[in-house]
Amino acid sequence: MSSQPTTSHPAPSPHLGGLTEQRMALLHGTAENKVFLASSPAPPAVAGGPQTSADRAGLGTTAVLPYPRSEASARTRWLRAWMMTLPIDAVALLTPLALSQTYWRGTLANAVLTVAIFAAGGLYRPRRHVSILDELPGLGGRLLASAAVVAIIAAERHSSVEYVGGFMRGVALSAALVIVGRALSRALTILVRKRRWVEHNAIIVGSGPIGLELARMLRRYPRYGLRFVGCVDTPSRQDDAALPLSGGLDDLEHLVRLLDCEVLVIADPECPESTLMETLLRPRSSRCDLWAVPRLWGSRSQGGYPDHIGAIPIVKIGDVTFAGPRWAIKRASDLVFAAVALIALSPVLLLCAIATFVDGGRGVFFRQERIGRYGKPFKVIKFRTMHPADEQESQTNWSIAHDRRVSLIGRFMRRTSLDELPQLWNILRGEMSVVGPRPERPHFVEKFSAEYPNYAARHRVPVGLTGLAQVSGLRGDTPISDRARFDNYYIENWSLWLDIKVVLRTVTEVFRGGGR
Repeated sequence: MSSQPTTSHPAPSPHLGGLTEQRMALLHGTAENKVFLASSPAPPAVAGGPQTSADRAGLGTTAVLPYPRSEASARTRWLRAWMMTLPIDAVALLTPLALSQTYWRGTLANAVLTVAIFAAGGLYRPRRHVSILDELPGLGGRLLASAAVVAIIAAERHSSVEYVGGFMRGVALSAALVIVGRALSRALTILVRKRRWVEHNAIIVGSGPIGLELARMLRRYPRYGLRFVGCVDTPSRQDDAALPLSGGLDDLEHLVRLLDCEVLVIADPECPESTLMETLLRPRSSRCDLWAVPRLWGSRSQGGYPDHIGAIPIVKIGDVTFAGPRWAIKRASDLVFAAVALIALSPVLLLCAIATFVDGGRGVFFRQERIGRYGKPFKVIKFRTMHPADEQESQTNWSIAHDRRVSLIGRFMRRTSLDELPQLWNILRGEMSVVGPRPERPHFVEKFSAEYPNYAARHRVPVGLTGLAQVSGLRGDTPISDRARFDNYYIENWSLWLDIKVVLRTVTEVFRGGGR
């Protein structure tokens, strides 16, 4: 262990109880992380002394110490499940093209449709228990469905039985290759996991019997691809925890950074769900993949096929923020929409600019500081509809809906939301999105974050030109708690179709004049 630096550190969290100086040094990053938990044997039980459930499970008291940084985890943290299976599926589905070019249109159509059906059915999602036998029923049914659709279209376009028969032989070959390719990829996945060439550091949230069993299974069986590096829970579990704690829930953010954690597994934490969600939505925690043990083990999911670690069922929780492919899709759609809208609406923008100039003279555009993603401020652009007395009034006046200084033209622009159109430029610059929580001023963000527990969570995604809350009637003087609830629902249930629905409803609201 390296020597302690002379700089002072914050007092230990009350959640950490009676941890040793060594543990505190590790937790606060004041010592090198060189404790090898995997190779540290459990100390022998004291004769006649009580034996804890952790001792019986083979974890020992050293389980409170974090793992060293894993080189394999650092190298493979960018890997995702679809990176192996999608290319193999694509090669298998397109193999008939190498044998014959006669049916190339049908082969391409079958490949695209099959991949789309696989993706919709969750066959490219990560799994902890990997088995081709578990996947086989879902694979077979989806391969038959896509082949049937393409075959019907081919039969309609080509009346020749010989043509359709030749095409179906190619489809049957590609389907067989998909199953063989999947079987080989699953065998390879298990191999690289068992050899710890691919693994992801995992923190278990919950120190009860379920958490203890999960830790034991992950330590004993590397085939699940997770490397147990620590456990957190509430202070009330400190004395009777079945699994020794690495820290409290408040320490999770720091432990995620210290232990290079990429996965959080929610087992049986002793805390209200609101407290748990507040912890999971913090910046570092929200970037981790999230898995959870269902509270009701008998509540088997009707979609897809169940996943498990050992005999413990486990489900993948959807991303609580935008990252990876989801963010790429959303950002690409934002760029396309904003560019097309700026070109198509350029005559409307010009008329609005002229009307604003005639109505109030120079200063057509109004720039105001708002809070964006991760709490970063930016300048939002709008058409000016009034002149505030000073900057203080601009930042702290909640509503100007009935302000007499708003002219008739300004009132019309606000009711039709035409004053918001310059924010298309904010979207192109990456400061905003087309759909998302509406941006608010710093004064009110601070105020609402203190008054409403879930308000700050809306800033984990880019703010939007329009939002689900706004098209649901929550504009102007409406409850902030309801707005925050709708914003967080949108984030946690995002899809491209949801964005399209919000945009269509926004257009309807504009023509109805349902603005402020």
